[in-house]
Amino acid sequence: MRKAKLAVNGRPSGFAVSFAESLKDRLIGLMGKRDAENVGLYLTGCSSIHTFFMRFPIDAVFLGKDMKVVRIMRGLAPWRVVLPVRGAGSVLELAGNASQRFGISEGASLSFEND
Repeated sequence: MRKAKLAVNGRPSGFAVSFAESLKDRLIGLMGKRDAENVGLYLTGCSSIHTFFMRFPIDAVFLGKDMKVVRIMRGLAPWRVVLPVRGAGSVLELAGNASQRFGISEGASLSFEND
């Protein structure tokens, strides 16, 4: 899986994100991980997610095609389904409440810098 560093509104966060670009990587996602404190997963080509088989809450940051945040769902518990979010084309999954730690808010612009 490819990795890159997350930047928020042009400011590097120092946080590495893995890209789930294949169907297999998207299906597996963060399932089986013990925690996501230092793990971020970027899911391309989707506007909805589930948290089946996860062991911890996550933040789901839904992004438009322009990489601007259209919606944030913080602290999603395991075994939840999020229906498609209007205007979203990708999702960044982070540990619960990590979006606040990185200063991610609705309308923020995210980018990825090669590792």
